[in-house]
Amino acid sequence: MEWMQGLEPGWVTATPGLGRPAQLTALGNGVVPQQAGRALELLAPPMSRCPRCKIW
Repeated sequence: MEWMQGLEPGWVTATPGLGRPAQLTALGNGVVPQQAGRALELLAPPMSRCPRCKIW
């Protein structure tokens, strides 16, 4: 199931002591990173540049 969510192999399934039912629960309750990123792009206001900041 990890590959369907865009996660690296073993992200959840390689966790020691976590049985299959717990793995499926963790993955089922997880957030798909690509979906979360898109939601932030759509919902979060753009950050303006700080006039005193020299990094941007």
